[in-house]
Amino acid sequence: MLINVPQYIDVEDKIAGPLTAKQLGWLIGLGIILLVLWNVVPAPVFFIIGIPLTLLFVALAFYKPYGQPLGSFFLFGIMYFFRPKVYVWKRTPQNVVNVAPKKYEQEKVAVDKHLTSQSLSDLARLLDSEGQEVDNDVEKILKQVPHKK
Repeated sequence: MLINVPQYIDVEDKIAGPLTAKQLGWLIGLGIILLVLWNVVPAPVFFIIGIPLTLLFVALAFYKPYGQPLGSFFLFGIMYFFRPKVYVWKRTPQNVVNVAPKKYEQEKVAVDKHLTSQSLSDLARLLDSEGQEVDNDVEKILKQVPHKK
């Protein structure tokens, strides 16, 4: 069975030649603003305003700092200044003293490891009853068996 997994989902579709819809929108917006400026202001003022405006719109259309469009980059920068910040304080210890762990001597206790047939049958009865039946002798047997640490 062949399963088609979509690939290149982060690549935008090309609309006009090598331009995407967003890039084409920025360039059309630049053209409209420049056309209005050409008809409204004198030529020297047009070039003073038009050159930086062109650089800004071309950067908005094509420049991607850190892999994000410049418009999103500006938006995130503005939101950074106006959103509340959460400061998390992590206390760092001032004086750290490395102390070697103490070695404790284990007490050697002689434990009777032999089970009798009676204690084994009591233990089997306890396991068969799934813990509902408790016998003091069985508890005593379980206390006698050494536990590994």
